[in-house]
Amino acid sequence: MPGYVTPRVPAVDQVGVEERAARFSKRSIKKESKTAGLHLIVKMIDLTTLEGMDTPGKVRMLCQKAMSPAPGIPSVAAVCVYPRLVATAVKALEGSGVGVASVATYFPSGQIEWDDRLDDVRRAVDAGASEIDMVINRGAFLAGEYAQVYDEIAATLVACGDAHLKVILETGELQTYDNVRLASQMAMDAGAHFIKTSTGKVSPGATMPVTLVMLEAIRDHYLRTGVIVGMKPAGGIRTSKLALRYLAMLHETLGDRWLDPDLFRFGASSLLNDVLMQLEMRRTGRYHSPRYLSMS
Repeated sequence: MPGYVTPRVPAVDQVGVEERAARFSKRSIKKESKTAGLHLIVKMIDLTTLEGMDTPGKVRMLCQKAMSPAPGIPSVAAVCVYPRLVATAVKALEGSGVGVASVATYFPSGQIEWDDRLDDVRRAVDAGASEIDMVINRGAFLAGEYAQVYDEIAATLVACGDAHLKVILETGELQTYDNVRLASQMAMDAGAHFIKTSTGKVSPGATMPVTLVMLEAIRDHYLRTGVIVGMKPAGGIRTSKLALRYLAMLHETLGDRWLDPDLFRFGASSLLNDVLMQLEMRRTGRYHSPRYLSMS
């Protein structure tokens, strides 16, 4: 059986992509559309806690917030936790419709034996995770070992079973837009349901130019194959103003079909609070004090 053939992808015009991304910072959104956009952002959030101090109690509190962020506000898409806390999240979210995502393959570095990385995925799925966020082997990618990276993504997809697979590129370590474009295509070729910018543990995390490169890769993949792949920017998206700019870029690049939590997510921990403050401002004409909102 022939091995993976590295795809030919178009070179990325750095100046062009940065100029296009910058235009979205000038978009203005009308009052009614802005409120709808803020509600949509809430529904697209993967509410995340990935700290060494995470406890079952903290995860249960996060799950309560995920289900009921505030009166009249929709629930978020999913709660994202480490594998050992998946069972806690599954129990807390039972019957709510909020998914449970888990980082795996020894997030964030992925620096451990391959069999152990797959076992990490299986443990999370067995505990009830409906989504797996895996991180690619950036060392192998940067060394040109593309077949290895492809095979690892494909094997992770099998280990996921019925769970959806989000492939984290860790774009802050990929060095160039051309590498981001190539890694995006490889992940989609291997069957990723989503491609994701970052772990949130490396700077920079998500940026608008990098996200635009990935959105254009998704668009071209869809036009060529008819296969729809989702997108998840993560790391550094903390304000509703910035999140709305991402939605504008998403809409203009991929269209209405992708304005759906099944196809677009924000990986975030603090974004939700800012959105809730903005919605309260629109409802009452004044901001909440941040002290009325939980920190996570």
